[in-house]
Amino acid sequence: MSGLPVLTLTNPQKRHLKTLAHHRKPVVIVGDSGVTPAVLHEILLALDHHELIKIRVNAEDRATRETMIAEICAASEATLIQRVGHIATLFRRNPEAPRVELP
Repeated sequence: MSGLPVLTLTNPQKRHLKTLAHHRKPVVIVGDSGVTPAVLHEILLALDHHELIKIRVNAEDRATRETMIAEICAASEATLIQRVGHIATLFRRNPEAPRVELP
């Protein structure tokens, strides 16, 4: 972790990221084992490479899903863009090689 503050996005920026993420498929699926170190590692790699990713959290209970997503965001220093059902969209800027243009 780089120690950078979590990015604060404006509403137009969030709307733009939601539009970009709409057609993407989840790149990481969090299974019954929860947020394991291996799953977190994959999420970090995906964020480094793509900046904007979707993850699927397969927890039946809504509160459990919310807790897992909050844990992932805190551990990865990513910003939650939106959550729809089991799918969460995360964004984290890659300072060395930014890929996503923000308005």
